[in-house]
Amino acid sequence: MFRILFVLFIVVPIIEIALLIQVSDVIGGVATIALVVLTAVLGAKLVKKQGLSAFSNVQGQMAQGQMPASELFSGLCVIIAGVLLMTPGIMTDVIGFMLLTPAIRVHLANALVKQIGAQMHAKMSAQQDGFSHHAQQNPFEQPQSSFDKPEGVQEQSSTIEGEYQRKD
Repeated sequence: MFRILFVLFIVVPIIEIALLIQVSDVIGGVATIALVVLTAVLGAKLVKKQGLSAFSNVQGQMAQGQMPASELFSGLCVIIAGVLLMTPGIMTDVIGFMLLTPAIRVHLANALVKQIGAQMHAKMSAQQDGFSHHAQQNPFEQPQSSFDKPEGVQEQSSTIEGEYQRKD
C-alpha cells in the first residue's frame, strides 16, 4: 500500500511536471495551459455524458432484476477518468481519456475478471487440501454413544422430510 501511495503522490506529479515542461518547450507556455484547461473541460463533458449513460444502464439492469456488474465497473472507470481529467497534466489526461473509451473498459473488465478468477482458483485449491480430511465425515451426524439408543432400536435415517409453500 505504501508503494502505491508513494507512486501516486511523488512519482506521478514529477512525471507530470516533466511532461508539462517538455510540451511547453515545444508549443509554448500559454498553449500548454490552454491545452490543460481544454482537456479538463472536454473531459468533464464526456464524463458527464458517459456517467449519466452508465447510471441509466445500471438502473435498467436492476429494473430487470439482473446484477449490473459490468455497468458498475464502467461507471467506476468513468469516475476515475473524471478525476484524472480534472487533474492538471498530460499523462493523467491520456489515462483519463483511455478510461472513457468503451473498448478499453471492456478489456480492463475482462482482465480483472481473469485475475480474480485465477486468485479464487488458487485459494479454492489451497482450501481444498485443508478441508479434505473433513470431507469423509458428515458434519450433521452426531457421534453415537451406547447411551443414545436403547437396545433393539434400529438406526434412524438422516433424511428430514417436510413440506413447504412459496409465498410471494
